[in-house]
Amino acid sequence: MSQRPSPPSRRRVRSLAGQLFVVQIVIVAAVVAGGAVLAYLFTASRAEDAARTQVNAVARTVADSPAVRAAVTGPDPSAVLQPYAQDVVAHTGVSFVTVMDTRGVRWTHPDPGQIGRPFLGHIGQALAGQTWTETYTGTLGPSVRVVTPVLDDGRHVLALVSVGITVDSISEQLRDPLLALAGVALAALALGGLGSYLVGARLRRHTHGMGAAELSHLYEYHQATLHSVREGLVLLDREHRVVLCNDAARELLGLGTDLEGRPVAALGLPESLLAAVLAPAPARDEIHLTAELVVVLNTSDIAGGLGRVLTLRDHTELQALTGELDTVRGFSEALGAQAHEAANRLHTVVSLIELGRHEQAVEFATAELALAQRLTDRVVAAVGEPVLAALLLGKAAQAAERGVELTLTEDSRIDDGVLPPELTARDLVTVLGNLVDNAVDAAVEGAARRGDAPEVTVTARVEDAHLLLRVADTGAGIDPQAVADVFRRGWTTKDSGGHGLGLALVAQTARRNGGTVEVGRERGAVLTVRLPLQRTGGS
Repeated sequence: MSQRPSPPSRRRVRSLAGQLFVVQIVIVAAVVAGGAVLAYLFTASRAEDAARTQVNAVARTVADSPAVRAAVTGPDPSAVLQPYAQDVVAHTGVSFVTVMDTRGVRWTHPDPGQIGRPFLGHIGQALAGQTWTETYTGTLGPSVRVVTPVLDDGRHVLALVSVGITVDSISEQLRDPLLALAGVALAALALGGLGSYLVGARLRRHTHGMGAAELSHLYEYHQATLHSVREGLVLLDREHRVVLCNDAARELLGLGTDLEGRPVAALGLPESLLAAVLAPAPARDEIHLTAELVVVLNTSDIAGGLGRVLTLRDHTELQALTGELDTVRGFSEALGAQAHEAANRLHTVVSLIELGRHEQAVEFATAELALAQRLTDRVVAAVGEPVLAALLLGKAAQAAERGVELTLTEDSRIDDGVLPPELTARDLVTVLGNLVDNAVDAAVEGAARRGDAPEVTVTARVEDAHLLLRVADTGAGIDPQAVADVFRRGWTTKDSGGHGLGLALVAQTARRNGGTVEVGRERGAVLTVRLPLQRTGGS
């Protein structure tokens, strides 16, 4: 006996209110969590700052103590200083007080087994008479510590004192504030969740429990109906107020926005059109004139006396089509004119060749490209590295568009394969590209002030196992007092403003590749970058 197939189960779709509730909970949780994290980080930073202040004060107090000065010069410093250090730890709340000799050998330590062993940390600054603060991992784990010298009356270093608080101790101090912060965060989350639930419940009643997909589909159908038709569509209620007006109707009638709810009589329609809209009898393909268009009107009453539907059709579309044809014809004529101009030049070249004037033909055909071709030949002959050659040719074209002559010096030469793989194409583009860009900007601004021709000169060659890239311009140059700030991020001299990143990137790239950057002056600024072709150490 066959069984009747069961109907397919319908997957339950969460309502819009439910989805909004989930989203609101997630947002509230994210905001609360973010605020809690920021508050924790701020508290942790304050706690660490307080720890640094505390250990610094304790260290200076211990170092300035006459008893400590006397003990470090005595016969058995550990016997005197170990009980003293333990007493200081007990009364000040620090994790350790370590007194050591100038070689870093401990006299005191919380673990007596560490006495006599070398101190783990940096003591160079303290030996120079300065107080040094750092976070370092020692025998007690990571700690915030201070190392300060013990000085005699002549300001000579007798010994060193290190006072520190372990990171674990700082974390324990944050435990109570963290618990309070977590409680506040949970309370805020609960309050936000309750508010989101109440808002969602109200929204669920207004949307009749419909899901977001269902509401979206209804809206998409509505919008598709309005915008898919090229005819104007206007819906009026029984009081002749506008309920809906699509874009085509606004364009045909010359109306603005915010029409919903306004009486149709207040829209400023032509009298004949308004009379046809308000007439009891439906209109069928009636032609009416607006201020700029000719429209065809149709009206139809909605069943049940709910209102009326108006449809409008543009009768001037043929004119628009004619305008489009005219536009296409204009493009065609423009292309024909360009083709004609090219043909004239070609005919001239052919005629010169037929007349046996080959040199004049070549000169005529290449007159506009002569300068660019010379530079291309020079770059290709001198620079075998394809990335640098392509970059120089591209920058030369950009400079020419700005009226700047970019030249490559005669002593420039880089053979293909000379540059090591570690010197990447990206770094080459960063260095030379930014140098040329800055030089072109400076040359243009300098020429605007002096009225001469702007020039940029590039030198690229291998010299003393280094890649040398030098770019000189005819700008105003760099003030000697500003040389120290040239490669600082944000530094710029451009009159038109700028971000001040180019030279900073050049210096950064040069340092990363073990190179140097120098600033000089000739007619304008001269910047020279030297990048080693062989690395002697790590980056």
